[in-house]
Amino acid sequence: MWVPDFAAFDRRHYRTVGVLEGYAAWASTYDATVEDAMDLALLDRLESVEWSKIERVADLGCGSGRTVRWLRTRGDFWIDGVDVTPAMLELARAKGLHDRLVVADVRATGLESGAYDLVACVLVDEHLPDLGPLYLEARRVLRPGRGGNVVMVGVHPYFLMAVGMPTHFDDPEGEPVAIETHLHLPSEHVKAARAAGLVPRELHEALVDDDFVRLKPGWAAHRGLPFSYAWVFVTGGPPADRR
Repeated sequence: MWVPDFAAFDRRHYRTVGVLEGYAAWASTYDATVEDAMDLALLDRLESVEWSKIERVADLGCGSGRTVRWLRTRGDFWIDGVDVTPAMLELARAKGLHDRLVVADVRATGLESGAYDLVACVLVDEHLPDLGPLYLEARRVLRPGRGGNVVMVGVHPYFLMAVGMPTHFDDPEGEPVAIETHLHLPSEHVKAARAAGLVPRELHEALVDDDFVRLKPGWAAHRGLPFSYAWVFVTGGPPADRR
């Protein structure tokens, strides 16, 4: 499946760094610059997850621990967090909301196979060149059979394409620095998920609305564009034959 390259839409042309370098540099200001409206507000709209049946959660790309803070409002789960950036995990460790934290790539976590009822992955996919390994890893760690949930939240590809703005932060000198950004259309998510034995159950999209503009007045010109999405995929059978 051909996927458009973000470079063709980039209007900012910021200096770009890799994920590990970028998030290590952003860690000290991350929680103060990422608004809940971007991701956590979408989690509030989920309807299909039966939280009372969840016992173990894998928080992939857990970063500073913003998602686990929300998860703790839904139940007393065992939650393992995984992130590739030690500096971000130190922030999560300070919050004390995970039961275990692991330094690892979300595509190869080292977590136990078949041990989790829900996998959460928030604001991660735009940093991966290929979604396939992420969905395969999510399916691997879910309990066998049907009923496991994968919750995927990310920056909307249509926003990235329309605005041409990569994920970025300001360095200590005030220079904007981009973190490697990739585009993944909704069809790519569905294809990768189905190849891993997951089927879509629920999708929500957040628009840049009046409330969002109050948080980020400079985004008034983007009013009405979809900014972020939240998918729920469920285990629906064995992985598709990829031969």
